Amino acid sequence: MTMFKPFLSDNAAAVHPRVWEAMRNADEPDNPYDGDALSAQLDARFTALFGRECAGLWVATGTAANCLALATMCAPHGGVVCHTEAHIEVDEGGAPGFFLHGAKLIHADGEGAKLASQGIAAAIDPIRNDVHQVQPQAIAITQASEYGRAYGPEELAALAAFAKERRLGLHMDGARFANAAAYLGGSPEEAARGASGQVDSLAFGFIKNGGMGAEAVVLFDPERAMEVRYRRKRAGHLQCKGRYLAAQILAMLDEGLWLANAAHANAAAREVAVGCADRLLHPVEANELFVRLSEAERAALRAQDFAFYDWGSDSARFVTAWNTRAEDAQALGKAIAAL
Repeated sequence: MTMFKPFLSDNAAAVHPRVWEAMRNADEPDNPYDGDALSAQLDARFTALFGRECAGLWVATGTAANCLALATMCAPHGGVVCHTEAHIEVDEGGAPGFFLHGAKLIHADGEGAKLASQGIAAAIDPIRNDVHQVQPQAIAITQASEYGRAYGPEELAALAAFAKERRLGLHMDGARFANAAAYLGGSPEEAARGASGQVDSLAFGFIKNGGMGAEAVVLFDPERAMEVRYRRKRAGHLQCKGRYLAAQILAMLDEGLWLANAAHANAAAREVAVGCADRLLHPVEANELFVRLSEAERAALRAQDFAFYDWGSDSARFVTAWNTRAEDAQALGKAIAAL
């Protein structure tokens, strides 16, 4: 039987062996919930990683990480500004409204699914400052964006300055934060802040990058951590064996595994991109490729056992992962070039 060559999603990638090993090692009995020795290490580990004091809490999904963080910034009568194609708008099944108890998502536009202050201002400036209209209270950006584009430090600095001026919280959906950091040169600090400002919270993704079932809510104001803990419990996300989630995160942080995995995925995407030429719809800055392909061309690739998602009627999305084989990436690039 021919094995298909997987480019559907990094969500479908295998769990890294070091993560499995860390979970097996966590079998030793310890306190339940987040009272265990592994969970107790998260604050210090994220503080060391980002070079400033922060709190780190595990959750099971990226959706929960985003929504729990945003719930600390936005009241039920408020609004969160996000890109029209942001994950919290398009792919989280109404979870933001559920976790934020009815708060509204306010849509803004930007090239490459990235936001800039001009686009945000265009969305919120027409809102009257009265009780009859939803007032913005937070901004949510995605690093890397839904089209695999990375925010650089200057862009983040400008957004942070804008958020501070408008008194808005700034949250980062980092489902592919590792891939953005790898593209930007390996600095998690640069991927989460600019020279004159910073995001308030980060949903640090691990599952797409070799984890099994753990993401982190990173709060750059540790005083807000207790509120997230209460909200996590109320939302049904306080797992009784939390040490297994903490073990995954710590294993990924150990010796820079999170960054090495992302760098491998990014390199595989660049390998595919070599064969795409002017078919690329967006620059390849992380581990996603959006490629202009007809229906017949997509069928031809699938006949060669490449697995991927259609993206509209005339294009496709290919996603590489930490364990994408170099020969598969090269084969896909050559197959696209030969169309």
